[in-house]
Amino acid sequence: MTIAAVHVHRLVAPLHTPFATALATLTHLSTVVVEIVDRDGRSGFGEAPEVWTVTGSSIASSEACVTEAFAPLLIGRDADDLVENCRRVSSAVAGNEPAKAAVDIALHDLAAVRLGIPLARLLGGSRLVVPTDVSLAAGAADSLATAAKSRVAEGFDVLKVKVGTDAATDVDRVTTVREAVGPEVRIRLDANQGWTPREAVRIIRSLEDAGVGMEFVEQPVARRDVEGLAWVSDRVGTPIMADESVFDVRDLVEVIRRRAADMINVKLAKSGGLSAARTLLELARAQGMGTILGCNLESEIGTGAAASLVAAHGTTMVSDLDAVWWLKRPAVTGGMRYQGASVVLPDAPGLGISGLVSAEAREAAVPPA
Repeated sequence: MTIAAVHVHRLVAPLHTPFATALATLTHLSTVVVEIVDRDGRSGFGEAPEVWTVTGSSIASSEACVTEAFAPLLIGRDADDLVENCRRVSSAVAGNEPAKAAVDIALHDLAAVRLGIPLARLLGGSRLVVPTDVSLAAGAADSLATAAKSRVAEGFDVLKVKVGTDAATDVDRVTTVREAVGPEVRIRLDANQGWTPREAVRIIRSLEDAGVGMEFVEQPVARRDVEGLAWVSDRVGTPIMADESVFDVRDLVEVIRRRAADMINVKLAKSGGLSAARTLLELARAQGMGTILGCNLESEIGTGAAASLVAAHGTTMVSDLDAVWWLKRPAVTGGMRYQGASVVLPDAPGLGISGLVSAEAREAAVPPA
């Protein structure tokens, strides 16, 4: 059965709360949804989130890449030739990882839909429930403490605190969060490249001395400063995680060679999709590194695909799959949902998505209490 069409849809959806990090403050999800349709009219969905400060890809560039480079490559090909189709997409253009990820996910989703099985089962797993952390957007210490207590009351027991916006106050903000939630809740930090190496060591050591108890610190320094990342890792006791420093296998090999980090955060939009992400997870596992699957601000499509990969392959620590939690209301019909601190994948073919919610419905949503 051949691929009949490749469609692109722009999706902009409001967040119920601004999402602030050291890189940007966002009030909306902006993404390109790719829909690949076979001759029987069955669809597979993927998405390319716009993350200017990480991937550099825009809505327009992802749309152009899909329509001009990937669609002509795929239309008329056998929809079941999954590995070769994904390989052709990966090698067709330089860069453009979010667009590659969108098409790769859509091809996998369509393959699972055609087989009548959940995407997680296509990827080799059987479970449909995976735990997640939840992020605390960067902000003042008192607002962070309030948000932390609210998330714990909702059932989350792993909090990712966004830091790196102000090195002078980061220690106070993190210690305030710890005091607010007590010793049992796991806390991890994400600086999103916001510190210099010296700032990172000073802040992490101060938090260690204060007995805050952090699972890890993610991407403390600039993406390209792998030497600085290694310098920090050598001087603190807390595990260091690479995120923006690792897009592809070459990046991971360099981090391993320099012993620059203890863990990696693999993201579909950063690596180019499920196919590339699996390779990164296996390489990291073989080298004894810790792993999580992360997400950018994505809809149920990208987040559900990442959760499906976690369900099939597993990670060494609780993954970071909270993107859809930030949406004012669902962006698609069907798909994943949250139950407490877990992502629940539908027991339906593929990602379990039948279409997109209208723009009017997305904007009219009432924020959660």
